[in-house]
Amino acid sequence: MFYKSILRPLLFSFSTERIHYFTMNSFKNLSALPFVSSIFRSLYVKSDPKLEREFFGLRFKNPVGMAAGFDKNAMYYNQLADLGFGFVEVGTVTPVPQDGNPQPRLFRLPADQGLINRMGFNNGGVEEMVERLKKRNTDIIIGGNIGKNKVTPNENATDDYMKCFNALHPYVDYFAVNVSSPNTPGLRELQEKEPLTHLLNTLKKANAQIAKPRPILLKIAPDLTNEQLDDIIDIIKETGLDGVIATNTTNSRAGLKEDSTRIEEIGAGGLSGAPVRVRSTEVIRYLKAGSENKFKIIGVGGIVSPQDALEKLDAGADLIQVYSGFVYEGPSMCKKINKAILERTA
Repeated sequence: MFYKSILRPLLFSFSTERIHYFTMNSFKNLSALPFVSSIFRSLYVKSDPKLEREFFGLRFKNPVGMAAGFDKNAMYYNQLADLGFGFVEVGTVTPVPQDGNPQPRLFRLPADQGLINRMGFNNGGVEEMVERLKKRNTDIIIGGNIGKNKVTPNENATDDYMKCFNALHPYVDYFAVNVSSPNTPGLRELQEKEPLTHLLNTLKKANAQIAKPRPILLKIAPDLTNEQLDDIIDIIKETGLDGVIATNTTNSRAGLKEDSTRIEEIGAGGLSGAPVRVRSTEVIRYLKAGSENKFKIIGVGGIVSPQDALEKLDAGADLIQVYSGFVYEGPSMCKKINKAILERTA
């Protein structure tokens, strides 16, 4: 109640992007003080063997992860572990640093419990991320979400993904291949069958030549048609990929409660949060039915309550991720979801 009634209104009075970094940097500095990290863990971590999951040869302490985009530069994964997350996906990271799109580029839609972003893969580059991950002092599972630089033409995109893959391989536990952000021009064209098959086969071949291969998952958009989802299923089976992350943000603006004039003023960007919940769950259910359980699914999109999380799991998700819902629900969200999962198994 404190977060929703007092802290959230205060945070929401500031610029969305700036308050994100201010809040997380403050949390990080506070956590460095003696005993503070332990206090946060006692408040927000829910531990129980029944929550543990083993997929891809990895043991997750619980099935709730932080989605990519929240910790773009691998700065806060230790703090997110203190808030009870079972895994954190860092990035999206690109081979060289890029500023992303001009600000403002992140907008709250409180009436819809949603966010619109057109960040554009702003990040410090893969080498900067590697240096941070070298100092990793937590056993939380970390996924590396990789992408291409904006200036890299699609015909050379595989080179960018390979650069990130090779640099991060010793320091992350799994990879997420991001070809579904709507904020890098032309990126979603890589979801088409021919370029996507080439990209994934290249990554899989490189992965197989390394002593300790990492699981590789594909992150897809909610805006794909069922025919395109059929192609995704075929590609995953053909390439032997480990799984799918469903879904990224949507270009749709259908059914929003927010004033239409403001939506027009915000303009382009991917919509996340509650408005994408239904479509994201539909995609998960479709993939589960069509895949014959041949690969794993991480469900993300519109989880703003424990009930939403259970809905994703019921639809066929093996693990789940949150982002926008965390912004609206606050630091106790992960614990609440894990409690709901445990109540089901009691």
